[in-house]
Amino acid sequence: LPFSIRVLLEAAIRNCDQFLVKKNDIENILNWNAMQHKNIEVPFKPARVILQDFTGVPAVVDFAAMRDAVKKLGGDPEKINPVCPADLVIDHSIQVDFNRRWQLEGWSPQRTGEKVETSPLRNSCTGPAGPEALPFRGQHACPASFPYIIISPFSVSTSSLKFIHSAFLSDRADSLQKNQDLEFERNRERFEFLKWGSQAFRNMRIIPPGSGIIHQVNLEYLARVVFDHDGYYYPDSLVGTDSHTTMIDGLGVLGWGVGGIEAEAVMLGQPISMVLPQVIGYRLMGNPHPLVTSTDIVLTITKHLRQVGVVGKFVEFFGPGVAQLSIADRATIANMCPEYGATAAFFPVDEVSIKYLVQTGRDEEKVKQMKKYLQAVGMFRDFSDLSQDPDFAQVVELNLRTVVPCCSGPKRPQDKVAVTDMKKDFESCLGAKQGFKGFQVALDHHNDHKTFIYNNSEFTLTHGSVVIAAITSCTNTSNPSVMLGAGLLAKKAVNAGLSVKPYIKTSLSPGSGVVTYYLRESGVMPYLSQLGFDVVGYGCMTCIGNSGPLPEPVVEAITEGNLVAVGVLSGNRNFEGRVHPNTRANYLASPPLVIAYAIAGTIRINFEKEPLGVNAKGQQVFLKDIWPTRDEIQVVERQYVIPGMFKEVYQKIETVNESWNALAAPSDKLYCWNPKSTYIKSPPFFENLTLDIQPPKSIVDAYVLLNLGDSVTTDHISPAGNIARNSPAARYLTNRGLTPREFNSYGSRRGNDAIMARGTFANIRLLNKFLNKQAPQTIHLPSGEILDVFDAAEQYRQAGLPLIVLAGKEYGSGSSRDWAAKGPFLLGIKAVLAESYERIHRSNLVGMGVIPLEYLPGETADTLGLTGQERYTIIIPENLKPRMKVQVKVS
Repeated sequence: LPFSIRVLLEAAIRNCDQFLVKKNDIENILNWNAMQHKNIEVPFKPARVILQDFTGVPAVVDFAAMRDAVKKLGGDPEKINPVCPADLVIDHSIQVDFNRRWQLEGWSPQRTGEKVETSPLRNSCTGPAGPEALPFRGQHACPASFPYIIISPFSVSTSSLKFIHSAFLSDRADSLQKNQDLEFERNRERFEFLKWGSQAFRNMRIIPPGSGIIHQVNLEYLARVVFDHDGYYYPDSLVGTDSHTTMIDGLGVLGWGVGGIEAEAVMLGQPISMVLPQVIGYRLMGNPHPLVTSTDIVLTITKHLRQVGVVGKFVEFFGPGVAQLSIADRATIANMCPEYGATAAFFPVDEVSIKYLVQTGRDEEKVKQMKKYLQAVGMFRDFSDLSQDPDFAQVVELNLRTVVPCCSGPKRPQDKVAVTDMKKDFESCLGAKQGFKGFQVALDHHNDHKTFIYNNSEFTLTHGSVVIAAITSCTNTSNPSVMLGAGLLAKKAVNAGLSVKPYIKTSLSPGSGVVTYYLRESGVMPYLSQLGFDVVGYGCMTCIGNSGPLPEPVVEAITEGNLVAVGVLSGNRNFEGRVHPNTRANYLASPPLVIAYAIAGTIRINFEKEPLGVNAKGQQVFLKDIWPTRDEIQVVERQYVIPGMFKEVYQKIETVNESWNALAAPSDKLYCWNPKSTYIKSPPFFENLTLDIQPPKSIVDAYVLLNLGDSVTTDHISPAGNIARNSPAARYLTNRGLTPREFNSYGSRRGNDAIMARGTFANIRLLNKFLNKQAPQTIHLPSGEILDVFDAAEQYRQAGLPLIVLAGKEYGSGSSRDWAAKGPFLLGIKAVLAESYERIHRSNLVGMGVIPLEYLPGETADTLGLTGQERYTIIIPENLKPRMKVQVKVS
């Protein structure tokens, strides 16, 4: 059996009670080779559940509401309690509201023989290349606020340099504290609610804000690998309410993302019901090129497996090339499993895994026992031993030597582009038809530009100008090799006299405090700060759309020039409208490449032929001049990434946040809902709950609310980012006395169904075929009015008219977001008719009673001549089952 299937088998045997898990289920898993193609369902009871706060708050809200409902029906409300251990990591709330406040462009702590003058009164500034050079790529720019610094070639005392450098760093480090303070100001009510939940429910642990990103904390601290419970050893396994839960597969812990509704069921003791998956064996061969990063490898694998087709399947990695990858490299590859469509991306435990557990401060004696247990039960892997290679449904292969430096974009993570082709590819996208690889900009507008004033200096934006550069996301910040690589590149860039334009929103948001620790100890942090990559918070931040505001002059220039501005981030998703409303193009890249593109200031650069910039001596500096080698990085990593760091950071993780410690939370077992709250509200899902199950009803004469195309993501359906000032949700909040500054994000308000219903389909990049343009609007068919989606749905609701949605392929791809099903349910949507679905979203729709219907093979809305203007009757039989054909009548 594949090692991943052995985990399912062990869990089935251990939990077999002849009720939830039956002997026949065990036989089906044992006969995996024969049963994998037969769509056989098997139960899986994972060892634990993990949640982040955007999905965790609604889960706790649901539990609180369930307790109320059980009490109302005459039951014991405390029976609503997790029986499966659950960890909730608060990492999605912090935003990049503050980053660098000023910068000493042109100054380096390593340069001598320079005189520093200050003048608080002058309104112009001069860089080493002269004022006329300021607007251009790679040149030195004016500080963002006075007293500003002028650099001229004269001597200066060492003490003066130290004083100025200290002031410079302390001011910029203040961004971290300000972002954290604002996070608590915005989210105090949510945090108090979560703290109540941690006390009211058993088996629920909260990791406070400011600790790191859920999946990196899971990898470095929460993962057990092997449970030791009541005298028994058994494999660690989990499901999580975040699609990138798969990151833990890189450590040999089987886990994947599920919807919030499924996670709640698991927490209450129910097994996951899943189709016994096919397992694709992914053989890795060879050694990566010295200049290739793990990010390049995962983007290559993502594109490859998208082409292979692994939706609904497990991928298990094997072959001699696996031994060449660190656990951090494997975790990076496993993290992006949702982007290539698989359910899990499993690396069985081997000797490298064991060494990682020791490196990250786990108890060495316990680690030895883990290894003995895994060896005893045939779950410890030696990738050089071909006799251990299991049977697979299919085998595909990648020679790591063929991987080249690359990015992905401009709108999807699977659209890999070699770095050498980035300039050509972007310019091709400019003129291409609107789509995943097109912006439909007329040829005579490709060189449009817009000048603007920022901090008393003039700059120019064009198509392809970088305005956001973020080192973010557990995908990469969990990997010391790419983080130290970024730090070494920054050091070489600063020493070469390069800088980043002040209007580019740069940020560094590590996934744990360990990252800051080794960046500081290795001496690269001052250079990252010099280029604007200060630590701005510990959380997902830019990767999930919490990128915060861009400078107003930049926004005006983008808008007035109708420019395709660019965000570059070391994240895992770059869907339209996700990173920032004003960056129409977004590219995923390794942390060193994020810095490189920030220095260049544009995506329209060929690094092999064009310099990153020109330094004060007039010398051209190319990327190859400052790119660190794998050997350089490994020397630093071996010296500075040590067990003591992990122990020091994690031994106090649950108590180090004083703001969290000071929060007061009620001690009642039933939550006392505040009717004035705009964050936490009792949801309507259980209001009409009865002890008798109601049979499903046919859907009669439904209108189409939206007619959508392919790859509509959960970000399109239920955005997590900022609440637009002209949206239905904004009007709701304004009517309750809130100002735009207090709106916060949709993600932070998932505990309030009234706001989330108004935020459903509120993404400004939603492309509705009824309108043939991007807008969060639709046509109210009975009247012909163009309305916001919520307002149209409300008119249908008041008239008692049911609704459906038409969609294309991959409906609901992206994050595992239960509000992408809850929101449509509250809008009155009864069914979705699509060509195909993302697994988690389909499950969430079922959980909310929204029927996911799939066209028969070879049929689409186009082949059937459907425009969405029709009315639909869907005949639902009482014995409705998965894969059953149902009749849809169209009039």
